[in-house]
Amino acid sequence: MEILFYVFAGATGIAAALASIAIWAPRPTRIRVFAIVITALFIPIVYVQTIEMLSKPKPMSFEWYERNTKKAILLGISLHEGESIYLWLRLAGSFAPRYYVVPWNLRLAEKLEDAVAEAGRRNSTIVLDNPFYRRSFEEWGNLNLEITPPSMPPQKRPPSPPRIFNPRERSI
Repeated sequence: MEILFYVFAGATGIAAALASIAIWAPRPTRIRVFAIVITALFIPIVYVQTIEMLSKPKPMSFEWYERNTKKAILLGISLHEGESIYLWLRLAGSFAPRYYVVPWNLRLAEKLEDAVAEAGRRNSTIVLDNPFYRRSFEEWGNLNLEITPPSMPPQKRPPSPPRIFNPRERSI
């Protein structure tokens, strides 16, 4: 979310630079006014589209910034049979989940459903290895996943009460 401001500022700056070039170029006045109007319309459209993109899933094949991520935790899936598979992932080093979409692949859908069911039975977590490393859409069924038990801190045992010596007890 914090990068959104910089993307919007960059788009606005580029639009303003192009408008100033169009305004200062030796052109008829109506073309210069048209450049200002286009810039004035472009800026709110960029803002609305940038905000709208926040709620849409990103195609996993479009991920380039985090493509070297080695592991991601699968938080949830949603299957739209015959259309697509939606994944909610928590990437390594990040707490915020990310929303991705992959093309429909029956083998991947079955693999994910089985993994989610197994993880639910074992109260475990599903970890995807190299989630963004795919050369083609056909390889989505080969997604590497592993079910790991929950990481719990070691629990301290309460100290046992001191044993009172009783001479009548026999030790075995």
